[in-house]
Order: sequence, then C-alpha cells, then structure tokens
Amino acid sequence: MLKINSRIIALLVFLIYAVAISLSFVFKSYELAVSGMLIAIFLTAFIPGRGSTLLTGLVSMIVLTGLVIFFKDDQVDIRKALLSQIYSLLVILFSVVLIFYLKRLQQIVSYGKVHMTSLFENATEGIIVTNGTGKIVLANPSVEKMFGYDSNELTGYSIEVLLPKRFQHGHVHFRNSFLQSPSNRSMGKGRDLFAARKDETEFPVEISLSHYKQGNDIFVIAFIVDITARKVIENKSQEQREELEKISDDIRKLNTELEKKVDERTKILKEALAQLEHSQKELHKSLEKEKHLNEIKSRFVSMASHEFRTPLSTILSSATLVSKYPNTEEIEKREKHIRKIKDSVGYMNELLEDFLSLGKLEEGKVIINSSRFCLADFIEDIEDEMKIQLKKGQEIISTTQGEAFFETDKRMLKNIILNLLSNAIKFSPEGSPIDLLISCEADSLDISIQDRGLGIPEEDQPFLFSTFFRAKNVMNIQGTGLGLPIVKRYTDLLGGTISFKSREGFTSFSVILPKLESTA
Repeated sequence: MLKINSRIIALLVFLIYAVAISLSFVFKSYELAVSGMLIAIFLTAFIPGRGSTLLTGLVSMIVLTGLVIFFKDDQVDIRKALLSQIYSLLVILFSVVLIFYLKRLQQIVSYGKVHMTSLFENATEGIIVTNGTGKIVLANPSVEKMFGYDSNELTGYSIEVLLPKRFQHGHVHFRNSFLQSPSNRSMGKGRDLFAARKDETEFPVEISLSHYKQGNDIFVIAFIVDITARKVIENKSQEQREELEKISDDIRKLNTELEKKVDERTKILKEALAQLEHSQKELHKSLEKEKHLNEIKSRFVSMASHEFRTPLSTILSSATLVSKYPNTEEIEKREKHIRKIKDSVGYMNELLEDFLSLGKLEEGKVIINSSRFCLADFIEDIEDEMKIQLKKGQEIISTTQGEAFFETDKRMLKNIILNLLSNAIKFSPEGSPIDLLISCEADSLDISIQDRGLGIPEEDQPFLFSTFFRAKNVMNIQGTGLGLPIVKRYTDLLGGTISFKSREGFTSFSVILPKLESTA
C-alpha cells in the first residue's frame, strides 16, 4: 500500500465523518452516514497499525446505533429497521476485518522484502543477476568488492566483463546454451574456473547457477565464491601428500632393511651374544624413529611387516625344500611345495591389491566408469578366477535370474564379488558349498553370497566394516582386515547398500546396486 502521511489521512477521516453525519442530519438519510463511515474505515488502511481501524469501526457502530434512535419513525416497520441496523453493523464489521487482513498482507510483504534485501546485501557470497541477453541487472556488495568495482558500477555490463579475456568469446556460447535449457547446477566440476577483477588480475572461483522467469523474460542468478585461500590449502595438501608418499616409500625400504637385519641377527645369534646386543640397539633406535610417524602409517607398516613375513618365510622354506627332491618319483612332494609358493605369492598379491585399493579410496582417486555388460559372461569369468582359491570339495553354486545385461562399474563390481567370495572360501571348511545368487532387475542388481563357515560373533558385527578390524574367531587365519572396508567403500561409491546376516555355521552378505548410466 502507498506510504501517505498518517496525520493527513486521520484528518481526512475526521472530515469525512463530520460531513457524512452532517449530511445525514440535513437529509435525514441513514444511508449517507453508513457510506461515509465505510469510506473512513477504508481510508485507515493507509495508517500504520490496527488501532486507527479498530477505533473508527467502534465509533461507527456506536454512531450508527445513535442515528437509528434519532431517525426513529413510528410509521416504519420496526423489524425492517432492526434488520437494516444489523446489516449495516455487519458491513462495518466486515470492512474492519478486511482492513485488518490487508494490513497483515502489507506487513508480511514488507517483512519478506526486508529480509530478502538484507540477505542480498549482507550475503558473504557474491550474487549476480543477469537478464536473457547476459547483461548484469543486480550485483550485491560482496561481488562488487570481490571484483574491485564501485557500488552499482557493474549494472548494465555484460557478464563476460568478469571473465579473463581469453575466455570471454567462448563463454557467450555456453551462456546461450544455458538459456536454451536452464537448470540449477554447479559449474566447474572436474576443472578450475577463473574470474577477472577490474584490474584484470585473475583468481579461482566456484560458481553455482540458478534461474527464474518473470513474465516472458528469463533471469539467471550466479552465486560466486572466491576460493583463492582454498586453492592455496589444496596445493599445500597436495605437496604434503606427495611428501607423505615419499616417506611411505622410505618406510617400505626401511621395513625391508629391518627384515634383512632381523634375519641376519637371528642367524648370528648362536655365534656371539655381543653381536645380538648390538643388533638390538640398532633395532631399538629404528623403532624410536617410527614412533614419530602418524597412526595410519604405523599401523600400515605393522600390518605389512607381519603379513608379508609369513608368506615370505613359506616361499623361502618351500623353495629350499623343492631343490631337495630332484628325482622324478618325488614330483608329488615338489608340487606340494610349489603350491605353497603359489599360495603365498597369491596371498601377497592380495595384500598388495588391498593396500593399493585402500590408498586410492582414501585419496579419492577412484573414478567410476559405468558400462553395459552381460551378467552370465561376467559371473563365468569370476568363477574361473576363483577356482584356484577353492579348498578341497568346495564349489561355487551360482544362480542368475532376471535381466541378462546390467549397467554399472564392472571393475568395482568384480572387486566386490571377488572379496566376498574370497572371504566365504577362506572362512568355510572343506567340502562346503558357496552360494552366489544374482537377481537383476531393470534398475537394480541384487547380489547374495552365502557360506556355511565360522560365522561372525555377535559382539564383533558392529565393527565388521572398520579398517584393520578382524573378528576374534579368525585371528589364526591369514588376513588384513581390509577386504570388507574396501567392499563397503566401493558399494557406497556405486550408490548401493551392503548388509549381512550371520550365525555360527552360516553367513550371508547382500549387496544391492542401482543401475548407473553408461559413461562410455
């Protein structure tokens, strides 16, 4: 509603009241008074607050009641006069309520406008509004300060003025494409975006786009954040990550050297006690240095040292024993030790794969590459690959139903199934079957792997997907505690869920994955 001087409106209300009542007395017209009162009530809509409207309404009702008594005519039907009086009072009451409602609407609109203006003016992000031709129609103080412009200086400029000159021509094409198919989205995913200040200095930004229509015109809202500080931190983080990788390489070399030294000191143990004490001092110094490393690297070195020592010892002893069976009739003994060597090498390869997979997941370097593939061929390849791990009498019983083809990241899916099958084989006795159930729908894939193995103790189940965690009933079985955490991370990346049920003699893992559009 219009902002008019309240005193002038109040004076006008009083004058209308006086004129209406005077005319009603002159012409003895009850209706003239009612009309004047209604005009006075509606004029209070321009006076802030409800008091003026409420006062005018109450006075009007009282005055109308007095006029009815004053203009009383014995010849007029009392019932009709009473009904006319009630109708007039109801009209005045309705008018007062209507003005209250209009004032409430005005308060809501004013409140919303103040908040929106405050949000726009005080937002820490830069906000720019452009029209359908790319001209800037609004720019908040944050964006003016960010780009080095004076207040309202950007209004009327093309949005390309905020870009480095080398990008301005190409941006026109992207802007027109957006206007043809507008949508709310973030810009710059997977690549860096740069903006240019008034003095043409460049800086990295993060931009989100939105849009709205007003009549036939379309307007684009750009939210701009200066991420210079973040980029500095990211660059420093990258440098620190590279430094940590170098330290990790040094640690691996140090671990190898420590293994050699421990072996050498063990062999020399019988020869001289003095030499053993010397080696213990060197080992103590090395361990003191390792205490300064963070928890993750310490656990990694400890796990790698422990898990690699056993297969390395097996390979060394089996390789030595193989040479002791040169005769043809001893081929069975040679093959036995060759199998041990192969199993140990396979286990070490599995450890390396787990460490590398976990490292890539922690660093966010895993990229999803979705493709469409035949499930039957895929499962057949997995079964062939797992045959070498099967214990005596074990077999994988696979069942596939539903759609023949599915779309997801084939490599991640294979890693999930191989890990779960490997656990089922490892923790199941000889002669027990492993069930692999695949149910493929148009938009989802349900994978279930069941075994008749040790089962997972109930108190260990909440921690099953924690890194390096192993259940208490499998501590005498080789493993790193990385397989299931990796499966969980891959499942999350693919937008799926993983669950399990377990008791002694039975364990079932269920993975449900949504269909992903092919990225090929």
